[in-house]
Amino acid sequence: MPDLTLAQDTEADAVLSANPLALLIGMLLDQQFPMERAFASPALLTERLGGPLTAAGIAEYDTEALVAAFTGPPALHRYPRSMAERVQALCRLLVEDWGGEAERLWTDAGSGREVLANLQSLPGFGKQKAQIFTALLGKQCGVTPEGWREAAGSYGDEGSRRSIADVVDPVTLGEVRDFKQAQKKAAKAAKAEASSSAPS
Repeated sequence: MPDLTLAQDTEADAVLSANPLALLIGMLLDQQFPMERAFASPALLTERLGGPLTAAGIAEYDTEALVAAFTGPPALHRYPRSMAERVQALCRLLVEDWGGEAERLWTDAGSGREVLANLQSLPGFGKQKAQIFTALLGKQCGVTPEGWREAAGSYGDEGSRRSIADVVDPVTLGEVRDFKQAQKKAAKAAKAEASSSAPS
């Protein structure tokens, strides 16, 4: 794994770079929560659980104790209970279907389409999140099976600033955040326009 800079924090990024499960959990938490804080959370969770994150360890962990670890302070997500339960469900599936090894989701895949399908089989990974993670793997982790850019959709475009897959320093973090805010603004404007033109 390369040296990632997704959390913009040296220690948190070192955890992401060293542990594929931590990276996967960061992606899961990147929802209704600031990007860099979502990707910093696996390092905090590692600290609170007392060692490197493993799918088997989290799968077997007492659920209420895991919720407490997510609750903090600081909380690892805006919705600590639901996200703790989702992370545990993710780890249980990894143990059941992938021998507890998160990286097999992409190392066992023969094409970008397979990587995407494997990711979409996970709890909390809809198509968009799976595409973003496929793009992250391709752009920053050297996971480039045939068709990975196509599988990642527009998130796989070279030079784009659409998602965490494009964050390599504070500048690109700002550019991705600006893009997301512009998207939200455009969606809000479109919704308002549709509402005002609807027959009363």
